Amino acid sequence: MAHQLLETLGLADDPRVVANVASNASVADGVIASMSPTTGEPIAGVRLDNADDYERIVAEAAEAFKQWREVPAPQRGQVVRAIGDALRENLEPLGELVALEVGKIRAEGIGEVQETVDIADFAVGLSRQLHGITMPSERPKHRMYEQWLPVGLVGIITAFNFPNAVWGWNAMLGAVSGDVCVWKPSLMAPLTAIATNAIASKTADAMGHPGIFRLVIGADDVVGERMIADRRFPLISATGSCRMGRHVGQVVAGRLGRTLLELGGNNGIIVEPDADLDLAAKSVVFGSVGTCGQRCTSTRRLIVHESIADQFTDKLVAAYRTITIGDPLEDGVLVGPLINEASVQNFESSIEAAKSQGGEVLVGGERVPASELPERLRGGHFVRPTIVRAGSQNLPIAMEETFAPILYVFSYKTLDEAIEMHNSVDQGLSSAIFSRSLCSGERFTTPSGAGSDCGLVYVNQGTSGAEIGGAFGGEKDTGGGRESGSDAWKAYMRRQTVTVNFGDEFALAQGIRFE
Repeated sequence: MAHQLLETLGLADDPRVVANVASNASVADGVIASMSPTTGEPIAGVRLDNADDYERIVAEAAEAFKQWREVPAPQRGQVVRAIGDALRENLEPLGELVALEVGKIRAEGIGEVQETVDIADFAVGLSRQLHGITMPSERPKHRMYEQWLPVGLVGIITAFNFPNAVWGWNAMLGAVSGDVCVWKPSLMAPLTAIATNAIASKTADAMGHPGIFRLVIGADDVVGERMIADRRFPLISATGSCRMGRHVGQVVAGRLGRTLLELGGNNGIIVEPDADLDLAAKSVVFGSVGTCGQRCTSTRRLIVHESIADQFTDKLVAAYRTITIGDPLEDGVLVGPLINEASVQNFESSIEAAKSQGGEVLVGGERVPASELPERLRGGHFVRPTIVRAGSQNLPIAMEETFAPILYVFSYKTLDEAIEMHNSVDQGLSSAIFSRSLCSGERFTTPSGAGSDCGLVYVNQGTSGAEIGGAFGGEKDTGGGRESGSDAWKAYMRRQTVTVNFGDEFALAQGIRFE
């Protein structure tokens, strides 16, 4: 199937792609292997860019920007519209490549590409709405207004878990804003990046706009460090760990550039006594095990009222025992593998830490034995989704973001106590409450800011699965960035205040006379 997908998406003939590659190919070789987390075998190799390649790509992008910024925004929108149509035509094979390369189930892989299609549609409409405001001037025969201008080159650094959609959020908005995007993808998902960028680039090229979508694939020390230190990038959009984000933020701030950071999440759900428990259970299960717990919005902490804690936890345990684990491209499978062996080891060490801190494993907590897997999957990185009941409110491992399907369960007495527990972690991405009470929902979303401290708040909806219409992002160690909908487009543009004197007199503000 891998070869067929590569053929369908044109990767078999791409000069970056090496058909036969050893699994131990390394950065030192100038070629890396894209490994299937499902089988542990290489899918294909990818040639890496070096320092000279980086310089050439960025220099060409800077030249392309000079032409692209002169194209009227509505015309830029038509290019993005055509890219959205091209992605629609490749929706299934590209979604299947996502599933093959990062281990998402097929529906989630296709859903991710659909998200890029959706943001392209959003950006088309946006291309006619990049408007500023007009302000009254205190000086006679003067006019003041704001306008928004392209920021220039945008460096997009993406993580493995969303190898298509996060680029789409940035690139589609950046393109209609008049920017040229240079994408550095994760080395764990380079094939999806090559296929995605090729679709966008070929579409724009055919419409007379070459070079506005660029791809640079390389090691952090060769490509990543150069990009974040490069003054030709006024904006760096980076998605990844909090540790990575701190480094990127410091380097870019050191040259007075701008960052859009989408970092970790340690997302919690509060379940009130009056909640619809069937609805809550479905949302918790998807949020905690979807993408094998490797979403930044994955549900990691469950805070349930003590009066229903046992009942609701039993309901979840029963649901977890029905989850099918296996090849993410097969029908009926709900959970695929973790991305690599290091992630499995991190999962196992987190479980051991939870036990040593007084936590009780209720279900899961182990690697899937090879004997329970078909022979072709025995090199994959499969673990059992896990529920850990905290022995007390003090479970230090739950304060960390483990990128794996581990759900920590706590109980509470009052809603104020639950909100305090919920907000006690360093990250502030996604949050949810399940309750039929209007007062509880409003308390969690209060305009005073005393409720959830996250950038995303849901009432009777899980933490994972954001729509593109709203701005996506979080607070605290999540980085403060906003992507996707609402007015997130402003991150990709620079604001300019314009004052026009259409009279013939010299006039100053604040009543100052200088004659």
